[in-house]
Amino acid sequence: MLHDLETPALVLDEGRMSRNISRMRSRLDTLGVSFRPHVKTCKSIDVARRMMSTPAGPITVSTLKEAEYFLAHGVTDILYAVGVAPNKLSHVLALRARGARLTVILDNVDAARAVAAASRDAGQCLEALIEVDSDGHRSGVQPADPLLLAIAAALESGGARLAGVMTHAGSSYNCANVDAIRAMAEQERDAVVQSAKQLRDAGYACPVVSVGSTPTATFARDLTGVTEVRTGVFVFFDLFMAGLQVCRIEDIALSVLTSVIGHQRDKGWAIVDAGWMAMSRDRGTAKQAVDQGYGVVCDAGGKPIPDLIMVDANQEHGIIAHRSGDPARLPELPVGTLLRVLPNHACATGAQHDRYHIVKGNERVTAVWSRFSGW
Repeated sequence: MLHDLETPALVLDEGRMSRNISRMRSRLDTLGVSFRPHVKTCKSIDVARRMMSTPAGPITVSTLKEAEYFLAHGVTDILYAVGVAPNKLSHVLALRARGARLTVILDNVDAARAVAAASRDAGQCLEALIEVDSDGHRSGVQPADPLLLAIAAALESGGARLAGVMTHAGSSYNCANVDAIRAMAEQERDAVVQSAKQLRDAGYACPVVSVGSTPTATFARDLTGVTEVRTGVFVFFDLFMAGLQVCRIEDIALSVLTSVIGHQRDKGWAIVDAGWMAMSRDRGTAKQAVDQGYGVVCDAGGKPIPDLIMVDANQEHGIIAHRSGDPARLPELPVGTLLRVLPNHACATGAQHDRYHIVKGNERVTAVWSRFSGW
């Protein structure tokens, strides 16, 4: 039972998670694309197995430590979806030598030359996707830029292989409404499909056309020309996704269990033993229409308590208060009361913990699943 745990502790509602996975799979099946889940959110084989199409994958990772871990659990089809640094290529080659079909990404000629040289020197054919900038969010080559062809040429002249193109519509996280997300999904698709055509017209095979963000995957209407979708945070969801209308509060599967340890009644505060070390410092909802503080507060069974949020946090202390700030509206929360706090950002909050305590819609712990962090 949850009341047997020391707090703070990370709680995962398996029923909610399973429903989230089922909805995403069904949606992508309807759109006719394959699914390459991003495991940076869960960092756990127990969760990843429930997302993957086969025991061997495919998956997306954001660190080579993730690739190491999942390869050790039999997952071989892996996309490392952060622009590869030359100092990581020996690690990439070692993972491939151990049986990983590990693909890297890049968006410049210098990286392409480094990948090609590593391939030539090792006698291995490294595979790479070119990252396309579909929204000005972060990295990537602009669609129709001649740089696409220069990168492809640099790769293949040295013994590496161009596997295709990929993009991430990170600006979907800034969309004001669902219609804007739908438009962003189409912009994402257009950019990467156009780039694939440019490469194919120049004689490159470009078999992989990969897109991915939870908002665009949720609301895309047409993925013609796309071969796969990468999504990650959908598995747990969080308050930021709820603020984008990508999910409901009731869909959020992850929470942090915490205990009331004291009060400042004149301020309308209950003090708990989960601070930003347990919740993370992510305050993403502060930029949305509804600021959820450091998280929405629920009872021990996972039901939100109306207008109760974590309004502030120190390293090991959280401050719980009514959203209005009115001390008279703080509910009675005796010392020792267990609460669960829904996170702003599931990835960041999960990264603060080394295990999930599994429940299924109640307070009974049915399993403990390990997770990892770091690089």
